[in-house]
Amino acid sequence: MEQSLFYAPDIQPDAAAYTMNEDTSKYCIQVLRHEKGDSVLLADGRGHRFTAVITDDNRKRCSVSIRQREQMPAPSPALRIAISFTKNASRIEWFLEKATEIGIQTIIPLVSQRTEKEKIKAERLQNILVAAMLQSKQFYLPDLQEPQPFEKVVNSNDPQKLIAHCLPEQKRELHQHMQPGKDTLILIGPEGDFTPEEIQQALAKGFEPVTLGNTRLRTETAGLVAVTLMNAKQREL
Repeated sequence: MEQSLFYAPDIQPDAAAYTMNEDTSKYCIQVLRHEKGDSVLLADGRGHRFTAVITDDNRKRCSVSIRQREQMPAPSPALRIAISFTKNASRIEWFLEKATEIGIQTIIPLVSQRTEKEKIKAERLQNILVAAMLQSKQFYLPDLQEPQPFEKVVNSNDPQKLIAHCLPEQKRELHQHMQPGKDTLILIGPEGDFTPEEIQQALAKGFEPVTLGNTRLRTETAGLVAVTLMNAKQREL
């Protein structure tokens, strides 16, 4: 039987025991119906995988005994995406969930000239990332950064820098242009796309223009296509 995985952000690497918070305890004991003696897994979001056994099946403060700790290998190379958040919050929440499931290490809310939503509900979005990490049985939680202005992000020193835009300029398909084995940052613009000035600014900073296909995509769809293609390219190694 597959072991259930729970989030334990405050667990210490050398812990011998751990007590889940009330929400996690309720889900573990009341919803999943685990009981004393059951084996479960814990993830701290930083790559540690804990194998544990329930010692107290209290639904408000479930306690476990740690039997084994493993440091899972970090995803490499790192994939980062800077994406303008949409005015419709549900669309970007969908993107965060799916991008986490597929595999992304860093998400930067990008504030460009045409960005319509500059403020984010960090706690809610963090909860979405955690749920997606657990659902997909991963042990590294993506780093959701604070919103950053376009001018700052384009000064990134990532080894491989890409920008997806809609202007009819010469571009290569992402999967043809991207080189596997390199840490990569891709920029995805707002619903009205990047301005021509922003595109030129990015190109001057070493970003390579790429296309994600022949159809015009919504921001969140473009982000998900980019994450999917980047992961597929990295698996070619």
